[in-house]
Order: sequence, then C-alpha cells, then structure tokens
Amino acid sequence: MRPLTSVSTTQSANAGTAVWLYLFAAWVVALIATLGALFIGEVMGQVPCTLCWYQRIFMFPLAIILAVACYHSDLAVLRYALPLAAAGWLFAAYHMLLYARVIPETLTPCSATGPSCASADMSILGGMPLPLLSVIAFSTIVGTLALTLRRPAV
Repeated sequence: MRPLTSVSTTQSANAGTAVWLYLFAAWVVALIATLGALFIGEVMGQVPCTLCWYQRIFMFPLAIILAVACYHSDLAVLRYALPLAAAGWLFAAYHMLLYARVIPETLTPCSATGPSCASADMSILGGMPLPLLSVIAFSTIVGTLALTLRRPAV
C-alpha cells in the first residue's frame, strides 16, 4: 500500500505538468500568430490596417511573455498575459464584426486609400479572412490561459 503523501505528490506533479502544457499551448499559438503576422507584412508586403496594428500590439508581447513564463513555469504571468490577450480579443472581435458587416462601421480601419482587410489577398488558408484568424488565435490563448486558472499551482 502506498503512503498517502506519494499519491498527492504524484497528483500535484501531474497537475503541474498540465498547467505547463496549457502555458506552452498558449505560447505556441501566440508565436504562430506573431510569425504569421510578420510573414504577411514583411514577406508578402501586405500593409496592416489600423485594427490589425492594434491586434499586433497585443499579440507580439504575448509571444515573449508566455515564452519566459513557460521557461520558468511561472503562473504569475496570468496577471499580465490574460488581460493582454483579452484586450486583443476585443479588438479582434470588433474587427471581425466590422468585416462581417454585423455592426455599422463607425471607425474606418480599412480606408479606400490604405490597406483593406476585405480584399482577396487578405485571406489565407483557403479563403479564411485575417480578422477571423486573429479572433481564433486570441480565443485560443484566452481559453488555454483560463484553463490554467482552474488547475492547482505546482
């Protein structure tokens, strides 16, 4: 028969591993989104619209912050990363609603003279619009970070 302390130690280690995997998953999504945005802007030469710039402001630091948090297995990062990701999600959701014409356009993120997210060259992966990909990325990051809140700390 095993002592009770070794079972709780094993459960704690498994919970710590799960928390780290959630942090790691959030970092991978932030890294892919950041590299994708840089590829579209720098390699493909597509200039981002105003709302895309705001979303970049929230996504780019997440790739660095979450990488450091994963390296140190630091759950304190949730105080910084979760609000940052949630704010980015708000901009991405607003952008997607504008793109889908669900809400009237009061802020003109895509002007006639500047870049337009509605053009065909602003869709990738078989026609998925960039605003939708941003919503998916921020939603995934917020979701995985929220899951770490439900797990016991190491």
